[in-house]
Amino acid sequence: MQKVDALGYKATPLVVNASPTADAADVQTESRETDFVLEGMTCASCAMRIEKGLKKLPGVQDSQVNLATERGKVVYDPSQVSVEQMVQKVDALGYKATPLTAPVQQAAQSTAAKETPATPVVYQDTQREQRRAAELVRKRNLLLLGIVLTIPVAILNMFFMNRFTGENVLLFLLTTPVWALVGWEFHRGALKTLRHGSANMDTLISLGSTAAYLISIVATIFPHLVGAMTFYDTAALIITLIYLGKYLEVRAKGQTNEAIKKLMGLQARTAHVLRSGEEIELPIERVQVGDELIVRPGEKIPLDGQVISGLSAVDEAMITGESMPVEKTSGDSVIGATVNQRGLLRVQVTRVGADTMLASIIRMVEQAQGSKAPIQRLADKISSVFVPVVLVIASLTFIAWAIVGNLLAPAPGAMDMTTASNPWITALVAAVAVLVVACPCALGLATPTAIMVGTGKGAEQGILIKGGESLERIQAVNVVLLDKTGTITRGKPELTDVVALPDVQVDVMLRLAASAEQGSEHPLANALIEGARARGITLAKQPETFVALAGRGLQATVEGHSVLVGTRTLFKEQDIPSDSLSGQMTLVEEQGKTAMLIAIDQRAVGVVGVADTVKAGSSEAVEKLQQQGLSVWMITGDNLLTAQAIADEVGIAPEHILAEVLPEDKANQVKCLQEQGLVVAFAGDGINDAPALVQADAGIAMGTGTDIAMEASDITLVKGNLQSIVTALNLSRSTMRTIKQNLFWAFAYNVILIPTAILSPLIPFLKEQAPIFAAAAMALSSVTVVSNSLRLRRFGKR
Repeated sequence: MQKVDALGYKATPLVVNASPTADAADVQTESRETDFVLEGMTCASCAMRIEKGLKKLPGVQDSQVNLATERGKVVYDPSQVSVEQMVQKVDALGYKATPLTAPVQQAAQSTAAKETPATPVVYQDTQREQRRAAELVRKRNLLLLGIVLTIPVAILNMFFMNRFTGENVLLFLLTTPVWALVGWEFHRGALKTLRHGSANMDTLISLGSTAAYLISIVATIFPHLVGAMTFYDTAALIITLIYLGKYLEVRAKGQTNEAIKKLMGLQARTAHVLRSGEEIELPIERVQVGDELIVRPGEKIPLDGQVISGLSAVDEAMITGESMPVEKTSGDSVIGATVNQRGLLRVQVTRVGADTMLASIIRMVEQAQGSKAPIQRLADKISSVFVPVVLVIASLTFIAWAIVGNLLAPAPGAMDMTTASNPWITALVAAVAVLVVACPCALGLATPTAIMVGTGKGAEQGILIKGGESLERIQAVNVVLLDKTGTITRGKPELTDVVALPDVQVDVMLRLAASAEQGSEHPLANALIEGARARGITLAKQPETFVALAGRGLQATVEGHSVLVGTRTLFKEQDIPSDSLSGQMTLVEEQGKTAMLIAIDQRAVGVVGVADTVKAGSSEAVEKLQQQGLSVWMITGDNLLTAQAIADEVGIAPEHILAEVLPEDKANQVKCLQEQGLVVAFAGDGINDAPALVQADAGIAMGTGTDIAMEASDITLVKGNLQSIVTALNLSRSTMRTIKQNLFWAFAYNVILIPTAILSPLIPFLKEQAPIFAAAAMALSSVTVVSNSLRLRRFGKR
């Protein structure tokens, strides 16, 4: 600044450093977010361990790990920590992290045409899917080995115990491959976590099965020490039953992600592009914005674009869930991956790669599936201490039953070491049962599996839900506040009425007003412009001056004339009398149309009426929302008469109309409802709706609206109709109901079965077989939770 001052100028810094020595780069540093693919997790304890470990790194502001998707998300300050340091931290914890980045597809070099580097296409992790498929085959083969060897072990123990010499040796030979090969995953995981001073589900299973296996070996070699009774069947069945549960769980988890696979499969591979007047076929990663495409009947529209010429019907069901084909003609927008049904279309590309609607949908669904719902917090807290607590309980169980058994023994030295009455054996069986019955996996899978299926099902029906937190908020909604234009109505108004004073030429008035509106992007302005052109009126090139007056109208200069178009409020502000036109204006408004006053050179000269028709299905949707006990409101910047006409048409009560609301006041209106103790969902589609969408407990954006509105919302309705709001609310309730059911079962398993395992020596049919029943229950817990989540795939079919 001193140097600039010496040169005779003045400089004022926009950012003032906290200290004279502060590095300017540090001041401007922003948080970044990165995703990881995580390997080696087996239960919720693993996920919590990674989360806590990453949060301990300096610069890491937040970390979330999802057991079901095997993904992690970290928000961090890149000036303090690097991605490589995070990878090293995860590795130090005993797991593996791979940064998830979408590789940029390299375009083939072409000497015939100058092409810019391709935009990345939708990222498809085919290698990961191949790894999963190979892993599933490996697990299946190991499971078959376990079953083949475990069945004879169980039969021998059940029906032929002590029937022939060498039986225990045969049981040892059959059980060892099960314990060593099939159970190696559990033992390896336990050893890995032990090296890092922690424990997880693998620890519990490995300890339980190994204890049964080792005591059986000792009983086989030294029966006089611990008795002749062996537990080979317990060791084999623990490993096999839990491995069966893990195999079924992996298969079921694969089905929870079907929605993403379907969406990725929709993408076209090639496009017919016009280059230098010739039609050539190119991979879509080489297509650029502005390219002209030829789309024949029956072909997929490769990328998002706008129809240049042609007339056809396009099947958009795969993106919007809309069953009926949509008519497309010149000027209409089309979505990539939809199917052209009838005519030949020429389409100009407007979006490619990661910017397309399909890529945005996939990205949003992936983010939603990786998110956590607040309801998961309790399960996370329990999971973080679950395994250590279970280890302590198992130790106390062993000690307690050993003490009780020895106190109740007949007399010192009189104990029969060849029977199951040995108190040490009884204590060991009970402790093993406690280790094996604990179900940390079910706790970890309860929420994410339901969110994965629920958000995926929503995407199939054109409903994009941001994540678990959004789901939880939506299902609590009791008021739905609907923006009128573009939400209840089509949002494409048309000029219907033109009224001028007797001494004013209608065409002149309309030409000046429409020419003035060329400076505005408001839907009403477009209606006035298109209406004038449809009447054969040639407009001026552009207004000389233009001022938009938010919520009131506009003021412009056209061909030397001062032109004012807007509401009564605007005319009062400008002190322009309009009483001579009030009757005509009221008549237009009573018909449910928007009336705008026109003044030329500070004199009110006429009124124009613009009508925005109600979307198909809006009245039915309002009725269904009301039948569910929800209060439906409407908010609009239009006057009360126009708002009342639309409200009457769709069935909204007069007392639930908020009319003549300025754009900046929409968020305040939402806040007012919230201050009354109401949980508010706001649905809108415009840029000016974004603050209200953020303020609302649940923001719902019409997919036909602006990107800003969609970014600010919790839900995006690709179809853009109110029927989807009903479906979204029902889906959120079903998903939350499933999550609660899952958490109930996960907690119930542990609350009921851990005490049962502790007391198993007192229950006759569990006394010797408790670990086997415990293994079956533990395996069943995870499968139950995942299977219950998969029931959501039937949503909308019942």
